[in-house]
Amino acid sequence: MMGRSLDELEVGKKAVVKMIRGEKDIKRRLLDMGLVPGTELRVEKVAPLGDPIDISLKGYHLSLRKHEARAVKVEIR
Repeated sequence: MMGRSLDELEVGKKAVVKMIRGEKDIKRRLLDMGLVPGTELRVEKVAPLGDPIDISLKGYHLSLRKHEARAVKVEIR
């Protein structure tokens, strides 16, 4: 399944980053945080209103705002 955004995933779901979309500044920030194509991640927690979203990847945890997570396109594992 391709084309889903990270903000659509439920807690416990694993996925692989396929691409980063959005404005140059957001894209650069996400890439700098390690969200590069091919990276495996897992959704750890989602706040009650969906913002922020906590994920784990490459041995560390990362919290993303919903608009940032929406820019990350993933494939579910």
